[in-house]
Amino acid sequence: MRAIPTGNLTYLEFMAPGVLAQSVLFSAIFFGIAVIWERDLGIIHKLLVSPAYRGALVMGKAISAGLRGLTQAVLIYVLALVLGIHLQFSPLALIGVAAMVMLGSALFATFSLIVACLVKTRERFMGIGQVLTMPLFFASNAIYPLAIMPPWLQVVARVNPLTYVVDALRGLMVQGGHSLFGVGADFAVQAGAFVVLLTIASRLYPGLVR
Repeated sequence: MRAIPTGNLTYLEFMAPGVLAQSVLFSAIFFGIAVIWERDLGIIHKLLVSPAYRGALVMGKAISAGLRGLTQAVLIYVLALVLGIHLQFSPLALIGVAAMVMLGSALFATFSLIVACLVKTRERFMGIGQVLTMPLFFASNAIYPLAIMPPWLQVVARVNPLTYVVDALRGLMVQGGHSLFGVGADFAVQAGAFVVLLTIASRLYPGLVR
């Protein structure tokens, strides 16, 4: 792996944040299948007749996905320690990793919910989910740096939310790692994208039962 320029990090150290981001993506992107099951069981009908604000219902599901992402982060940290990867354990770094994992999980879960609201069937959703996961993962900086990508792929990677999840985790998680865009910018992009998706999902969510 010496042909891949990873700076002062070994390739395992470079890839560890990408593995965590992959875990977040792959679990959250299929979050919508549970929403379709809830629709089929009549649970969503009961939620929608309650006085709860629709955005609050979607936000609750996003927070649920975020908490699930934290459990995956713990497992990845344990595996990284077993492999001898030098991790940062300062309180600020751990809080930053937890926040980005929750935000990334919430973002992709909300995106998944939007897809579920549009397709409305489990079969279509699973097909679309499988089509989306690999392009999102490989068109990011999870397993190789942006600098070695062809120009067109760099453009795609810069509009891919997963790129900013990995970038922040690389600056916060690994000793000697750094964020290409800046951790603050990574959080700003993720938060902005999440707000947009949350707004769309809140509008589409009631239509899931029609």
